[in-house]
Amino acid sequence: MAYDKFTILKSSAVPMPIENVDTDQIIPARFLKATERKGFGDNLFRDWRYNADGTPKEDFILNNPIYSGKILVGGKNFGSGSSREHAAWAIYDYGFRCVVSSFFADIFKNNSLNIGILPVQVSPEFLDKIFLAIEADPKAELEVNLPEQTITIVPTGEQESFAINGYKKHNMTNGFDDIDYLRSLKEDIAVFEAARPY
Repeated sequence: MAYDKFTILKSSAVPMPIENVDTDQIIPARFLKATERKGFGDNLFRDWRYNADGTPKEDFILNNPIYSGKILVGGKNFGSGSSREHAAWAIYDYGFRCVVSSFFADIFKNNSLNIGILPVQVSPEFLDKIFLAIEADPKAELEVNLPEQTITIVPTGEQESFAINGYKKHNMTNGFDDIDYLRSLKEDIAVFEAARPY
């Protein structure tokens, strides 16, 4: 399944300065029954967002209308715990296209890249600067430039580079998942086969 092409994303951000956010908090296990990648956003951070009776918890960040945007800024060690890819599905389905943290669990990071979410790992110092910028202005924008591999705090101009696997970068900029990438090589594969008859 193809996803939105990711090149440059400029957006306000939702701050969640909580460390060790695991995948069970991102999407509780009781919501993993569906096999399609749709509808999971409704239950993103379900137990943090809602009371037992289904009413929103006013003190949870996603229920605060002051904050919005396509970028989620998390604390250190985001996406730890079980390997459920539904956690990435829930974040994408909710509308986020980028998650920023000072450290990601490897499996969550790869699951995100596979479905069109860009995990941007920054230094702890730069993460603090992001949180301070959003605290000063909830509408403060971040600019994530995937071709240049930089993230910029727009109000201050402060910038930091981030790393990404070259193959995953290619797929993100083209809106490919792994199957789309193989399909994009169809003509090359045909030429290769034609040059090597049995």
